[in-house]
Amino acid sequence: RLGLALGCDVPERSVFARKNYFYPDMPKGYQITQYEEPLCRGGTLSVPGAGGRAGVAIRRLHLEEDAGRSLHPDRRGERPVSRLDFDRAGVPLAELVTEPVLREPAAGAAFVAELRRLVRWLGVSDGDMEKGQLRCDANVSLRPAGTTGLGVKTELKNLNSIHGVERGLAAEIARQRALLAAGREVGPATLLYDVEHDRLAVMRAKEGEEDYRYFPEPDLPPLAVDADWRE
Repeated sequence: RLGLALGCDVPERSVFARKNYFYPDMPKGYQITQYEEPLCRGGTLSVPGAGGRAGVAIRRLHLEEDAGRSLHPDRRGERPVSRLDFDRAGVPLAELVTEPVLREPAAGAAFVAELRRLVRWLGVSDGDMEKGQLRCDANVSLRPAGTTGLGVKTELKNLNSIHGVERGLAAEIARQRALLAAGREVGPATLLYDVEHDRLAVMRAKEGEEDYRYFPEPDLPPLAVDADWRE
């Protein structure tokens, strides 16, 4: 339903893949997802901006299973150790990936707000970010003005408010700009953003696609979307 609303191509055949994802919040040591043949490809989401509405290009929309939730020690001392909540591990979700076309933090926040409005209207999700029903992983890369190649990419994980998306992006842009201005390199990393203290923390070095060792999921057949169902 979401793919059709976005104008995606929904092929008759999509394939599930196994992604080796050995983190504490994924207890079976891998994640079922889609990789080379996702459920939906392409499409756009119309987003309001300073110059009027503009279409943000979508790369893919695929199905996968959620991981658990890691609850790390807080600064108030109420939670002295990390805890793992596995309640949502294995729950199905849809992941949408845009093309790298957003240019400023406000545009990222506007995209998430418009996506939330759409999934609510479609009945796909309640879209309550504070409850984890809609989450955003935001990627950032900087490049010198006038160049076309993308810079080194970092990822802010599990931003759970529209305000947090905008502030987190602004903080990471400032961090990368300061590194580059000092003649240092930006390393690929996954970061956490603490919106309460406006603070970034590096969680781990960012993996590449080769690190996940994707292969076809042996326990699930290809998903067939025939013309009648699509209609």
